[in-house]
Amino acid sequence: MAVALAAMVPVSTRAADYPDVIPGRPLRFPEDHGAHPAFRTEWWYVTGWVRTKDGRDLGIQITFFRSRPDIAVAGRSRFDPAQLLFAHAALADPRHGRLRHDQVAARAGFGLAEAATTTTDVRIDRWSLTLEGSTYRARIQAADFEMTLAFAASAPVVLQGDAGYSRKGPRPAQASYYYSRPHLTVSGSIRTGADPEAVTGSAWLDHEWSSEILDPAAVGWDWIGLNLEDGSALMAFRIRDAEGRPLWAGGSLARPDGTVRRFTEKEVQFVPGRLWTSPRTGARYPVVMRVDVPGLTVMLSPLLDDQELDSRASVGTIYWEGAVTATAEGRTVGRGYLELTGYFRKLRL
Repeated sequence: MAVALAAMVPVSTRAADYPDVIPGRPLRFPEDHGAHPAFRTEWWYVTGWVRTKDGRDLGIQITFFRSRPDIAVAGRSRFDPAQLLFAHAALADPRHGRLRHDQVAARAGFGLAEAATTTTDVRIDRWSLTLEGSTYRARIQAADFEMTLAFAASAPVVLQGDAGYSRKGPRPAQASYYYSRPHLTVSGSIRTGADPEAVTGSAWLDHEWSSEILDPAAVGWDWIGLNLEDGSALMAFRIRDAEGRPLWAGGSLARPDGTVRRFTEKEVQFVPGRLWTSPRTGARYPVVMRVDVPGLTVMLSPLLDDQELDSRASVGTIYWEGAVTATAEGRTVGRGYLELTGYFRKLRL
């Protein structure tokens, strides 16, 4: 999920005629790697851990969003924003002490921004994410860092929920089409100073599209995507109300042999641990979290506490999105990302 669930649809009423997400609609590739412009919102979300040649660990996050505004007011001229594109990129570096991040936004067209419908090919100015064969390529030229990275897929696509239909609330329409690509092999370079540094590592990609996600009582969500050392991949999430109680939950554990154990809303628990308070916004985030699913309990600890991302210049939210290490029974079992939204205030577009 991205804001990363950047589920940018926080309520159940819709003014425009967006298509519903329905069960039983099979996902088809390569077409479903591309954009789905009829739906209200969509995102391609890449997170990962990389290591420099001198042994420093870094967290990376790249997200491209597509949004279709209310079609009742769009389409009157070629300048109407029929499709809007946004992107976030972030770099977690303990040596820097806080998250480096940047964001861009543009309406589609005019050579400024495009999202192809045939495969993953999303571009905003000098930012891009493309799929070539089985390898994703990202080029990000942010204000104070650059990323030129390749993400090679070897594991099969993991269809989340019921064959890609992923419920996010008590009503069937509160859902997304959702698949993941865990255990991507990362190579490339990152520049934060004068010269780029070569990096290698492992990453995770989510692709979701929807017209409606959150129940009106929801304020935000917690989400994890973990590449486990035994070759498995764990995804879990919960949607929270104003009291912190779960409105919905779900997830999956994909094994190296291709089998997938999918979890119901009653089988996933997030238990907050240590809190960190942002010195900028005052928001308090549970940056240490225990996650319980059938047969597995993991403790999540952050690469660094200050991984708060302020996206008010694009999708309008403040949230925590950070690189975490997963341990079980005192030993490291994996790495990935934890996303915490709705802790600053109720999530709204």
